[in-house]
Amino acid sequence: MAGRTLFDKLWDAHVVRDLGDGWALLHIDRHLMHDLGGGPGFAEIAARGLELHDPGLTFATPDHAVSSQPGRVATTFPLGGRLHAALRDGAKSAGVQFFDLGAPGQGIVHVMAPELGIVLPGLSVVCTDSHTCTNGGIGALAFGIGSSESVHVLATQTLRQQKPRRMRIRCEGTLASGVTAKDLALHIIGRLGAAAGVGHAVEFAGPAIEALEVEARLTLCNLAVELGARFGLVAPDERTIAWVAGRPWAPEGAAFEAAAAYWRKLTTDPDAVFDSEETIDASQVAPTVTWGTSPEHAIAIDAAVPDPATLGPRAQEGAAALAYMGLQPNAPIAGTPVDWVFIGSCANSRLSDLRAAAQIARGRKVASGVKAWVVPGSEIVKRAAEAEGLHRLFTEAGFEWREPGCSMCVAANGEQVPPGQRSVSTSNRNFVGRQGPGARTHLASPAVAAAAAIAGCIIDPRALR
Repeated sequence: MAGRTLFDKLWDAHVVRDLGDGWALLHIDRHLMHDLGGGPGFAEIAARGLELHDPGLTFATPDHAVSSQPGRVATTFPLGGRLHAALRDGAKSAGVQFFDLGAPGQGIVHVMAPELGIVLPGLSVVCTDSHTCTNGGIGALAFGIGSSESVHVLATQTLRQQKPRRMRIRCEGTLASGVTAKDLALHIIGRLGAAAGVGHAVEFAGPAIEALEVEARLTLCNLAVELGARFGLVAPDERTIAWVAGRPWAPEGAAFEAAAAYWRKLTTDPDAVFDSEETIDASQVAPTVTWGTSPEHAIAIDAAVPDPATLGPRAQEGAAALAYMGLQPNAPIAGTPVDWVFIGSCANSRLSDLRAAAQIARGRKVASGVKAWVVPGSEIVKRAAEAEGLHRLFTEAGFEWREPGCSMCVAANGEQVPPGQRSVSTSNRNFVGRQGPGARTHLASPAVAAAAAIAGCIIDPRALR
């Protein structure tokens, strides 16, 4: 029998029925719901007179449309309040676990689910959000779905899917000191392009990946969708097993040991063949930042903004991006003045991310004229950071310490960068208008973002260590 990839093993373990022509009916182990799509999903189930197939496998939390303002309540942002109520009431009627504002467990859906152990290695996980691939960082078969698919999962706990091709990106060597998983992710997208992973499930492998902490792997897989892939995966290992142990929804005792024995088998076989393979030299990655309006518009922080004329068939797109961003070709990206800094989102709002930003901010002050926000990814992250005193460190430096949620990443809650102003953001998308109409967004790591807040311009954070 031919060797199988990690993705093959996860896929095969969830096939209820082979439908032919590459299609299969998959069992779904975990269904995550948030405030943008959850309420309508529950409402459709009720309107059709259906019941949830297994309410215990669905989990709901408000994140996208709730305000992150300190002291917020559900209705602080009125539209968010209506979406919150619909999700809360729908979850209650359906018998679904709901993590409300202020309660341990509330937060960005892709942060709270793995940190609670709701998502585990080997499980299939869906959510009406393309960044569900984040959860592949612990070896889960995790992917985003549409609203009609969500209703199908609620009613049947299954989903009809077409198996994608398999891609492996091997990251050789070692990341340099001060270079993070976010830098690596942006470097990969910049090198391979935002469409390189279309139609593929991407496994990240190699010594540089094995050396990453679990939260860094979650960041890397979060950006797999910005490579065009629906799935991002890192094989679970002893580091993963230790990270999962003791989490509230994780198995315990003998059940945990049995699960861990299975997780250790979730690796790509040595003779497995991928449809596509790429190799990245991690030692050549520098702190990385975007210059344009796609995550593939990424360059090292000591590089110059490209001249669109050098972009070949993408020249027109590059020229439009530069015009939108208000940048000049061939100018250094370092030194570009910034107005806003946002540290948060499902890409970079975990405790390790906040610690990295705090290390830069410690003993320093946010530059005059810069507004800088720190938005923890979950209530658990917020409480842990406060227990370490990180909130005081940030506020003393001039950052705003806010409540958990998606906040300014998606700007669906009234929290936006004003038109024409420039933001350095630890989020995952820099599309036109993503952080608000006319907002100019540079994607970066927490360290780069914190350094920009202090310097008032894009700067290599290693200069401040």
